Amino acid sequence: MIDFGRYLAAGAGVWWGQAAAEPRPLVDALLAQHDQIGPLRVFTGLSWNDQLATSMPDDVSMVSYGGLGELREFSKAGRLDVVPCHYSALPRMFAERRLPCDVGLIQVSPPDAEGRCSLGIGVDYVADAIPHTPILIAEINQRMPATQGTQRIPLDRFAATITTDRPLAEDPTRAPGTTELSIATHVGELVDSGDTVQLGVGSLGAAILDALAGHEDLGFHTGMVTDGLLRLVDKGVVTGACKEIDPGLIIAGTALGSTELYNRVPELPARFLPTSYTHSPEVLSQLHSLVSVNFAVEVDLTGQVGAEVSHGVYVGAVGGQVDFARAAALTGKRSIIALRATSRGASTIKPALEGGVVTTARSDVDTVVTEYGVAHLRGCSLTERARRLCAIAAPEFRDQLELERNRL
Repeated sequence: MIDFGRYLAAGAGVWWGQAAAEPRPLVDALLAQHDQIGPLRVFTGLSWNDQLATSMPDDVSMVSYGGLGELREFSKAGRLDVVPCHYSALPRMFAERRLPCDVGLIQVSPPDAEGRCSLGIGVDYVADAIPHTPILIAEINQRMPATQGTQRIPLDRFAATITTDRPLAEDPTRAPGTTELSIATHVGELVDSGDTVQLGVGSLGAAILDALAGHEDLGFHTGMVTDGLLRLVDKGVVTGACKEIDPGLIIAGTALGSTELYNRVPELPARFLPTSYTHSPEVLSQLHSLVSVNFAVEVDLTGQVGAEVSHGVYVGAVGGQVDFARAAALTGKRSIIALRATSRGASTIKPALEGGVVTTARSDVDTVVTEYGVAHLRGCSLTERARRLCAIAAPEFRDQLELERNRL
């Protein structure tokens, strides 16, 4: 295994890729060698590494853009150092060295005939961090597929490598339930054939993708490719024929799903591109057919969205929600926020956000959807917004919300 002491000194900053592209053998080895290195500041995004919260030394500071996956456990323990930012801001933060970037740990595909490796399904912020990171250490995984869209990395750019042959981590998201299916039906009716869609992930995202099966000529410009999108491709629903830019292509930063998805990624009409492209305001403003669909923890009666904190714990992130929602609301077609009407027996439509954090401003929200219906908010006064949001709250909470509405 690599001797990390050759490349790191106490106080150094390390980042690594996220989700299925997380180079877990390298991360585990780094933590195992921590005693010989000293304090570190580390950064990652969505992590499925269930050992992080239990094996992270006390003097290793975990930095992230949110509390996704196993990072929620860090948040519960009060150890997660969240940098609140739009996903589109990550490239600049790496360029300005505001995020840890002395050493980068990445997972790549086997080299091609010219000795160059692909970032595979994990391009996103990694591709933007690489130019500002002097030392790269790579896990060359024989099962990481090579993808198109982003320049490949020559082997001599890596200070050290290991070679593995292990399955890529699969998304542990549960299957959609009846509530998710009801919400998905409402969202599906808000999307027209020919639209360009951005969609969040998880069980609700999967249900919404399945609800789009009857559409035609959909395009996708989104953060992540999932199994649900693969099913739409197989049905001929996704053609990208009407996209104003990148026609015929799915644009994404990473893939998040099953082994079948990862194996089929190379055959998809997809380009995996850096965050500096996928989330760029300049790029998104050209997609006049853009419909963004994002999810929330809570929404207040004016339409403000909380998608980061629940009961004092970071469970989400700003992520790309505002990047896409604002573009869809201003220069695209429609910005949709979807959420379940209740959580832990309480209403998620509230007089005021209880998490104390506004993720998306009310001015960037056109439509809110729950299993009880659709609230169209664009052009509505605050009074009318509150009335419409009360109407899609869970029935058992509507009377109390109406009383609160009248006090606004």
